[in-house]
Amino acid sequence: MYRFWVALWACVVGSMALAAPAAARSAFRLPIQIMFDHPAANPGVRMLEVRPSADGTLSGLLTSDWYGPMPMTNIVAKSHVLRFDVRNLNTRGVPTRQWTATFGVQGVVLDGGIWASDVHQVGHRATPAQYRSLTFHEAPLPPFAALPADGLAQTPPMGWSSWNKFAEHIDDKTVRAMADSMVSSGLRDAGYVYVNIDDGWQGTRGPDGQIRPNAKFPDMKALADYVHSRGLKLGIYSSPGLRTCAGFEGSYGHVAQDARTFAAWGIDYLKYDLCSGEWFYADKDSVQRTYAEMGAALRATGRPIVYSLCEYGRFDVGSWGRSVGGHLWRTTGDITDQYGDMAKIGFEHNGNPGDAGPGGWNDPDMLEIGNGGMSDDEYRSHMALWAMSAAPLLMGHDLRLTSAGAKALLENRAVIAIDQDAKGVQGVAVRKQGALEIWRKALADGDVAIAIFNRGNAPSSIGLDAQDIGAGNVRSVRDLWTGSVGTSLAHAYAIPAHGVVMLRIATLS
Repeated sequence: MYRFWVALWACVVGSMALAAPAAARSAFRLPIQIMFDHPAANPGVRMLEVRPSADGTLSGLLTSDWYGPMPMTNIVAKSHVLRFDVRNLNTRGVPTRQWTATFGVQGVVLDGGIWASDVHQVGHRATPAQYRSLTFHEAPLPPFAALPADGLAQTPPMGWSSWNKFAEHIDDKTVRAMADSMVSSGLRDAGYVYVNIDDGWQGTRGPDGQIRPNAKFPDMKALADYVHSRGLKLGIYSSPGLRTCAGFEGSYGHVAQDARTFAAWGIDYLKYDLCSGEWFYADKDSVQRTYAEMGAALRATGRPIVYSLCEYGRFDVGSWGRSVGGHLWRTTGDITDQYGDMAKIGFEHNGNPGDAGPGGWNDPDMLEIGNGGMSDDEYRSHMALWAMSAAPLLMGHDLRLTSAGAKALLENRAVIAIDQDAKGVQGVAVRKQGALEIWRKALADGDVAIAIFNRGNAPSSIGLDAQDIGAGNVRSVRDLWTGSVGTSLAHAYAIPAHGVVMLRIATLS
């Protein structure tokens, strides 16, 4: 059978081989092993290999920087072109994409793509040594083992994250400046304590496999010491995949080692973003086990590190997030600084309320307040919706440029108290009327928080009744925006377009 495929492949490339020198003709022998010196950045295909299978068909792999081995299916050889399919990601209705490898005198031209990335690159035959160096070595996942609660994150984490404003363009100097601003502005004293470096800090691994920060972060331990000296905590970011979402080094194959490195640096918070790991971990079992692997590795360091799961709400993460050591788990994809996107996430994709409570929280992503894409009323709705949802409050703007209005909103102690309430209840909508939604959240001291949201494009008004607040007799009503206190409900509450009325109501027992 092997001789059959050798003969077939000779026919496939015969017309080219006749015109090629002897060195070029040798490139078409089976097995085919083609390497690419200058691959497209994503997915970074380094090698193509094709060989005959035991059943007489062709089998093949692409080996990539982002996804490791990418199996080829439906391989068809015709003339001097090899056509095949490769699994696709995150494109509804397009589970695979077709690739081609065109063999010519100047080399092998690979064309294809995955998700939003297109590939066009030229390769050549790999030597045996090159083939060995490019061969992927899988890192198997350990069996699943549930982790007990560790007492961290008894209220939703509060702080700042670099991604929304700076993306991967973040550095040591900026992180220090954000820490200074959190202190000088009063945000730290309002409860914001985590300073989280998102993607973009990673360099390369040394010969010992240890991850090094890139040149923008000359000394991560010194940075952590500085942040700690300001009465704050430092967070960092990684991925279970080979590459992070911005294309930096992930933790694949180095999970325990990276956890020890983070602990040695003095890290207090890890956001673990699925990113390229979604290629390896595409079902509930494998996603759970990869997050459990890092959860166990963090615990093994002995350092208390808040663990943020970011796998976009897949596989009902709230139902198992605690069991892998998670303290918060994303319920959705990334937020943007637009009211429609924020509202869709906050009202419709904020997780199962039953999953939230002390030690574990639904995370609808970071706050956009201060970035300028929404109106004051819209940002007020953003803050109220996150507080009513007992969501983590992680700011995402340049703290040095915080306007007076954004500062007042972010430091509103009465609203923060709703989010941080010790009872840990996630509020829910108790009545919907047209574009209006009335949300209720029970509080530890017996009070109830009420938020009346107007999702419509025009002002509106509505009254509250006993069913809305869950009690019949009202003792006091505090408006959380104005601070005014009354002893009874208003006949009706006026809510601006995309705005919110937020109340704390004490009832008679």
